[in-house]
Amino acid sequence: MILKAIEGLNEENGSNKSSISKYIESTYGGLPQGHKALLNLHLAKMKDSGELVFWKNNYTKRDPNAPPRRGRGRPPKAKESFLPGVMYSQPRPRGRPPKDPNGPPKPPQVKAFVGTGRPRGRPRKMSRPTGAFDGPLPLAVGTGGSGRPRGRPPKMKSTTLTEING
Repeated sequence: MILKAIEGLNEENGSNKSSISKYIESTYGGLPQGHKALLNLHLAKMKDSGELVFWKNNYTKRDPNAPPRRGRGRPPKAKESFLPGVMYSQPRPRGRPPKDPNGPPKPPQVKAFVGTGRPRGRPRKMSRPTGAFDGPLPLAVGTGGSGRPRGRPPKMKSTTLTEING
């Protein structure tokens, strides 16, 4: 019915949905309630299959001499044709191949010693000196120049006991 409506209307740039719908209603009459929804569905199917061409909100019949339309995006790779009697290798699977459990054992790794004389990693913190000291206290590293150590001071326990007489 849709193709006959487009042929019957014979418009130069094609026919839009409303003109196709009106032509079908006037020609065939007695259409169901959901006629417009069905028409939209069938027009979309015919456009996707290539029977109709949709351009500037109008539908036209496909020209048989026109080259096939290419979709959006990159075209798919051409499939290889398989010849009978020729052995083809399986495509390689993705990812790292599994380790052979029966393979040779891995040799032990020897740590290379670099002769700098320094141990690896971050150097240890220097502890505070203990004991008697006559001069002014030196500024500790990371104190911010105030002479006090960083962080919360330790809790002091009071050594004096008070008696309560009652």
